[in-house]
Amino acid sequence: MIRKTGFKLRQSSPEILIVGGIIGVIGSAVMACKATTKVSEIQDKTDKQLAAAEEALAKHADIYSEEDYKKDKLIIRAHQVVDYAKLYGPSIVCGALSISCIVGSHVILKKRNLALSAAYATIDKAFKEYRGRVAEKYGDDIDKELRYNVKKLVTEEKVKTEDGKTKKVKNTTNYIDGEYSDYYRIFDESNKYFERNPQLNRAFLRCHEQYATDKLRSQGYLFLNDVYKDLGFKPTREGAIVGWVLDPDSNESDNYVDFGVFESQRPKAKDFVNGYEYSVVLDFNVDGPILDRFAKFAKDW
Repeated sequence: MIRKTGFKLRQSSPEILIVGGIIGVIGSAVMACKATTKVSEIQDKTDKQLAAAEEALAKHADIYSEEDYKKDKLIIRAHQVVDYAKLYGPSIVCGALSISCIVGSHVILKKRNLALSAAYATIDKAFKEYRGRVAEKYGDDIDKELRYNVKKLVTEEKVKTEDGKTKKVKNTTNYIDGEYSDYYRIFDESNKYFERNPQLNRAFLRCHEQYATDKLRSQGYLFLNDVYKDLGFKPTREGAIVGWVLDPDSNESDNYVDFGVFESQRPKAKDFVNGYEYSVVLDFNVDGPILDRFAKFAKDW
């Protein structure tokens, strides 16, 4: 039970530290305000002692010299400083500990985020290497077919030949029938930018897709959360890690932003582009975790 409790405390340590830090800062301010009410007492005490020393110097100069007066004055001021330190010491200590708690919470969260980013990058690298081996052995077409669950739709239609006869012709169309990525979003009535007009929705997404690509090319990187917020979606934890990096020399970057709509083979996406559907699923072509890649790219750049 003790070990389990200790583990839960370590797991929740950032929240505990930040809450403790906030409470401590408030408590420190209250203690400082309360201590300020007693400052006048210390000042009055110091003034009386200095006045007594001055009076002794004036009345008993034969036995109380100027040098004695200066020493006593220095001692009185030192006692005044000590009294102030005792008065404000608890609030200062409490404030310092509170700030330490807040900073400690930040350090713990930073370490966890770095560890999470490293784990995310490792998984992403392993998945890309696996796809690379599949593409190397079976070809890029098979890799895409397995990745996106591409299926073939065979349809028949009757056409007239030049001699006036009718014959059946088979048409084969590829379409995607697989799961979306973990970053997809549905652009529908729940979005504040959605309109009951397919042409307006299509124009909106086309413009913002180009804007995101221009932003990527302008600043050299782009987080998925930036695109989410631009399109009216709420940011996510994953969106603060994954995104795009402008790196023309790397095979890991597309160097453009794609919402998975206008060049998609999904039937629903085609219906949206053709104006038959009001809403559409957006599936973004992120490069993956970009924190480490962007840091390296920015250093070289």
